[in-house]
Amino acid sequence: MKNVDFRSDTVTRPTPEMMAAMSSAELGDDVLGHDPTVQALEGEGAALLGKDAALYMPSGTMCNLVAFLTHTRPGDQVIVEQWSHTACFEGGGAGMFAGVLVRTLPSESGMLDAADVAGWMLPRSEHSPGTSLVSLEQTHNFHGGRVLPLEGMQAVAEAAGSRGARLHLDGARLFNAVAASGVPAAAYADVADSVSICLSKGLCAPVGSLLAGDSDFIEAARYHRKRLGGGMRQSGVIAAAGRVALASMRERLAQDHERAARLASGVAALDGFSVDASRVETNILFVGTGRVEAAEIVSAAGTEGILLYATAEHAIRFVTHHDVDDDAVDRLLTLLARFAGSTDTNGSV
Repeated sequence: MKNVDFRSDTVTRPTPEMMAAMSSAELGDDVLGHDPTVQALEGEGAALLGKDAALYMPSGTMCNLVAFLTHTRPGDQVIVEQWSHTACFEGGGAGMFAGVLVRTLPSESGMLDAADVAGWMLPRSEHSPGTSLVSLEQTHNFHGGRVLPLEGMQAVAEAAGSRGARLHLDGARLFNAVAASGVPAAAYADVADSVSICLSKGLCAPVGSLLAGDSDFIEAARYHRKRLGGGMRQSGVIAAAGRVALASMRERLAQDHERAARLASGVAALDGFSVDASRVETNILFVGTGRVEAAEIVSAAGTEGILLYATAEHAIRFVTHHDVDDDAVDRLLTLLARFAGSTDTNGSV
């Protein structure tokens, strides 16, 4: 029986169409500005996001760091949500390389409160670092793939802009938000001065992300990409897969959401496990395992070719994606059912 992987949508593999596009891609040298496939990808990405230009990079982490470097100067304050990817899962790069003070604010579902943001905005003075940037994450990973509402994002953008700060949108799963809400990608991106999107998660490209903004921002960002070692030469080889991702993989994300909802409903029906199925909006759900240690479930699943990721002693994150089909969801539910009844109904994430 083949392995199925619920650990992340980063494990998706390129489709046959992507492999064919990669093998026949027209190539140049992107650092010299002459790779036509990269240029095509950047143009297509910018158009989808309603921005002047875009820049291709190896990862979303690099996109976010380059955005921080471009919008700020060392010693500035940057405001982010406390469980955001930029704060918790990018190796402290913002502090290490951009030299900024990262101010983390709590939220209920990943959406910062505009009044809280306004209250923490600091003017630059001899006593305090100026707040030059606010960053949001769409969808919000560690709040269970929640979709940030456009109105809330607009309010935060207003709070930041009225005090002289910029807004960056970490849109690693932006197209999941589009699929769930029906709000166009350009509408979400219009709120922000810069936006990153990941091509290698639900969109299935093997590698790569885009950072988009106005022309002056992207020109400055190109310099920071070079400094970080992100200039890739004949990167049209992988950019070709990114073009297929943008052209043909966005619409099918709704299937991943349907499977995540079915998985959440199935888990909720099992004695002892805890999950709020009503909060599962996209392709991510967190499940509490009660008395049973998550590591025990992960180990048992591994012996049956089901790969899982424990996020805490009694919590597991499940992520659906292109390589998870209905049979995989059934296999996982069957496995979890064996643990039902031995968990504590008070278990929580």
